[in-house]
Amino acid sequence: MINPMDLSGKTILVTGASSGIGRETCHCLSELGAQIILVARSKEKLDQVARTLEGTGHRVEPFDLSLSDEIPDWLNGVAKVGAPLDGIVHSAGIDLLQPIKLWNTKQTDTLMRINLYASFALAKGLRQKTAHRLGASLVFVSSAAGIRGSSGRVVYSASKAAIIGLTKSLALELIRDGIRVNCVAPGMVETEMLENTKEKVLSEEQLANIAKAHPLGFGKPRDVANSIGFLLADSSRWITGTTLVVDGGYTV
Repeated sequence: MINPMDLSGKTILVTGASSGIGRETCHCLSELGAQIILVARSKEKLDQVARTLEGTGHRVEPFDLSLSDEIPDWLNGVAKVGAPLDGIVHSAGIDLLQPIKLWNTKQTDTLMRINLYASFALAKGLRQKTAHRLGASLVFVSSAAGIRGSSGRVVYSASKAAIIGLTKSLALELIRDGIRVNCVAPGMVETEMLENTKEKVLSEEQLANIAKAHPLGFGKPRDVANSIGFLLADSSRWITGTTLVVDGGYTV
C-alpha cells in the first residue's frame, strides 16, 4: 500500500532551516524521504542541521530573505542547480513585542520583509516554469496570533494575518500553474524564540496565563512539522487555500 505521506524523490526548500520549526521541518521531511534545500543566513548553522538529516542529497543555500526583490531570480537559480522544486516551506520569521505606542516604520519594515514580503517573492519565484514541478506545494507558516490577536504584538499579528489572506488569493492564482498553496497557524511552540521571550519579556505570571490559554499545553516543533509534511504530501492533494490551525486549542 502506498503511503500518502511519502515524499521520496521530492525536493523541498525550507526557509528558517537553522532553528525552531524550520529545523524540525527539515528533519520531518527528510524522514519522509524528501531531499531538502536548507535556507537561512548562517551557512555554519545550516551545515550543522544538514549533517543530522536522514537520507542523502540535501543542500545548503545561505541567503538573506530580507532581499525580497532578489528572491525570484535566486530561487530560479537554486532550482536550476538541481531539480525543479516540489515544494517550499516558508518558516523563517521575526517576532516583535512592541505595543502600538512604540510603533515605528523602521522596525515594521524589517519584520515585514521577512514575514510577508518574502512570502510574496517566494510565490513569484516558484511559479516560474523552470522552478517547479507540476503538483508543487507552497506552505507558509502563519500564527494563531494572526487569528486571535495578541496584545503588544500588533506588527507581528498583522504580518501573520496577512499571510492567511495571501494564502487564499495565491491558491486561486497559482492553481493554473499546478501549485497548491496552504499555511499552518501554530500557537505557542517551544522553540528558541519562546525561550528568548521567556527570559527577556514575560513574567512568570504572564507565561502561566499564556499556558492556560492553550488547553493542550505548549506545542513542540514536531507538532507543526507533521502538519507541514501533510500539506506537502499527496495526503493533501485536494486541499488548497486553507489555514491549518495547530495551536493546542488556543483559538477555540
